[in-house]
Amino acid sequence: MLRPLVAVAVAAASAVTVPAAHASPDQAQHVAALVRGMSLEQKVGQLFVTYLHGQAPDEAHPGNLRDFGVATPAEVVAKFQPGGVVYFNNSSYDNIDTPRQIATLSNGLQRASRVPLAIATDQEMGIVTRIGAPATQFPGNMALGAGRSAENAEQAARITAAELRAMGITQNFAPDADVNSNPANPVIGVRSYSSDPALAAELTAAQVRGYQGRFLAKHTVSATAKHFPGHGDTDQDSHTTLPMVDRTEAEWAEVDAPPFRAAIAAGIDSIMTAHIQMPKIDPSGEPATLSGPAIDLLRKNLGYDGVVITDSLAMAGVRQLHSDAEIPVLALKAGVDQLLMPVNLELAVNSVLAAVRSGELSEQRIDRSVLRILRMKFLRGMLTGPLVDVEKVDSAVGPAEHLAAARRITDRTITAVRNDAGVLPLAAKPTAALVTGWGETTTRTLAGFLGGTALPTGTAPTQAQITAAVQAAANADVVVVLTNALSRQPAQQTLLTRLLATGKPVIAVAVQNPYDVAHTAAPTWLATYSYGAVSMEALTRVITGEVTPVGKLPVEVPGPTPYPFGHGLEW
Repeated sequence: MLRPLVAVAVAAASAVTVPAAHASPDQAQHVAALVRGMSLEQKVGQLFVTYLHGQAPDEAHPGNLRDFGVATPAEVVAKFQPGGVVYFNNSSYDNIDTPRQIATLSNGLQRASRVPLAIATDQEMGIVTRIGAPATQFPGNMALGAGRSAENAEQAARITAAELRAMGITQNFAPDADVNSNPANPVIGVRSYSSDPALAAELTAAQVRGYQGRFLAKHTVSATAKHFPGHGDTDQDSHTTLPMVDRTEAEWAEVDAPPFRAAIAAGIDSIMTAHIQMPKIDPSGEPATLSGPAIDLLRKNLGYDGVVITDSLAMAGVRQLHSDAEIPVLALKAGVDQLLMPVNLELAVNSVLAAVRSGELSEQRIDRSVLRILRMKFLRGMLTGPLVDVEKVDSAVGPAEHLAAARRITDRTITAVRNDAGVLPLAAKPTAALVTGWGETTTRTLAGFLGGTALPTGTAPTQAQITAAVQAAANADVVVVLTNALSRQPAQQTLLTRLLATGKPVIAVAVQNPYDVAHTAAPTWLATYSYGAVSMEALTRVITGEVTPVGKLPVEVPGPTPYPFGHGLEW
């Protein structure tokens, strides 16, 4: 058992306060002593971050039996002794319910682990949010880009980190540091701060500071900038295929590198790789996750010596060219440290062990990664006290002051793109507002804030739905139409055109990518970059004149009616 060794190795260092990005020589010696006391099997276990099934540490779940050969989440950890686990809120993994439940699960998993776990999730905010209310919600990166405030971005991350840590989560797979230079990008979009490298770099660094703080602290989490070398110029999704980015190294350095460089300067704990090909940087065709030349951009060009973690090894983008047994070994050869979510954990672990025993990988190579991983855990205070106080978690997650900060920050993100008909702000709160268009929950949420009627019509409205919306508009004093991916959905365009023809005041709102605003002639357009409740509440305040919109487009909007980066109306 390694628990006593952990206590010995870090006891003297636990009282030392240091910048979060750096370990002192004394602290490095303590972490090195921990590594020296580990067997090869224990060290290889530290390289893996696995999913697991279920919400309670000691409750059986059939998914665990199928995937791991044991019944409970705690048994998965006890059997494989991974370096980390990752939580999801979907039905496949079902790890997330309430803050108290999450904290209880975290403690149970920590008790099952010989070395404290890095417990991770994807709480980017916006469209990638694993833990919903009562956790404080923010509108996501592109909305923060529209708000143009590094201070607000840092505060949003600091609040998110404190709440995650109260639930026992120690590593957040955020911020997304991609520069969304391709409007057709199907997987990044509003997860990016901006199409402008400088703005993306400024806000990436701000959020790293917010997540990690500036000193060793148990209310912080390890930030993870993603997806290196940059997933912003793809028109395909690496979850389902292997995208290709045709940038030269010089183009990469100008466009994609600045946010990662800024993250490193801010002392980031970990950086996640992308499953993308960059043939002008690595002609072999290997995805960046398995590419030595791509990881060299990070290690040698940018001088990064922190933890490098793969994106999920279950994604199609990394499984196109190699078997599941080969992928972990190739990733380690390329320079990666943490291996996220292999499809078959036992196969992956045994593949790495076999590679070391055969000499394909050296044990010294494994040691380098384990040192980085344990250093990251040390800097978050994990090695000296991984458990959280379950009795305090409800008061720590979503307190009134956090919610007030989220409202204030989100108010600054709404962008008024067009107000040609002078509809906004409304002279008075509407008495019969109709909210229609994309988003079952979103239309109802906004209608609730406006005191109106919701008539959701979905992604691709039918003729019957369009007719019903037009008929409902006859009794409305204002119509709000929510759009999402308008350029690819002609039926949404038809809905908007038909409602404009009624002569009623129509407010169109792009509730995800702002590129929608270029594709119809609607005279009144707003962009929220987010369809969450906090953004719908801010949108209501802008529509009714309670708040003046100050958001500026953080991307250039091409199309039939283009808008430049930085455009935004105020009144």
